[in-house]
Amino acid sequence: MENQSVSLHDGECNVDLLQGGSGDPLLFLHGSGGVRRGPYLDLLAQKFTVYAPSHPGFGKSDGLEKVDDIIDLALFYHDLMDELGLASAHVLGHSLGGMLAAELAALCEHRVRRLVLTNPVGLWRDDEPVADFFSMTPNEYINHMLHDPDAPGMKELFATPGNPDEVMEQMYERLQAFSAAGKFLWPIPDKGLRRRIHRIKAPTLLIWGQSDRLVPPSYAEDFRSRIADSRVVIMAESAHVPMLEKPEEFVSLVTDFLNE
Repeated sequence: MENQSVSLHDGECNVDLLQGGSGDPLLFLHGSGGVRRGPYLDLLAQKFTVYAPSHPGFGKSDGLEKVDDIIDLALFYHDLMDELGLASAHVLGHSLGGMLAAELAALCEHRVRRLVLTNPVGLWRDDEPVADFFSMTPNEYINHMLHDPDAPGMKELFATPGNPDEVMEQMYERLQAFSAAGKFLWPIPDKGLRRRIHRIKAPTLLIWGQSDRLVPPSYAEDFRSRIADSRVVIMAESAHVPMLEKPEEFVSLVTDFLNE
């Protein structure tokens, strides 16, 4: 996967984009933690041409001040697809990116060939609310997000750097990402998707980690019941980031579904 910068709106917005692979286009929309590098992206790039942009305000992407709400953000991605020459693509969204992917598909059905929503936010249950991760300490956040924080690979992936400068950089990046995410998720992630979700016509796969303590698996049925052509897979021994915890199984599910 290679980094590039894509300019939109006559240079008003610059998008930091990871791109790689070959095959049908697959747009990956990340969650509140930004684009987390891991084997899943390289595995997907073995089957598809993967585009993994950072949302405005995340990473090196700018232009957050030009985007007022989740609908604006979805339209921003329509513009990005135009700039990339993508009349349509498969779309895979995780968490915040799952809500965004659903809005993208609801706004314009021809853009999304097949849709994969992984632990998406966007709906709300009073009896089982989405966790307020904005108020969590880093350790609380990791314990809610991962099935087993001590599992091989997870400690290294989410480890605190030993260098004080790197610690400060990591804290700044987390603050930057959560500040940007708050624009679309705070105080709760119910921004009207419930009123539009019925418009999604793309065949949809919902993947949920069984141990997700941020967005409980009960939301899977809420999404499934509102999207006509949809199905649910609950992944055991994973939580909010199944693509990081069980990348081979996750990519196999996504690849099989997109190739149907």
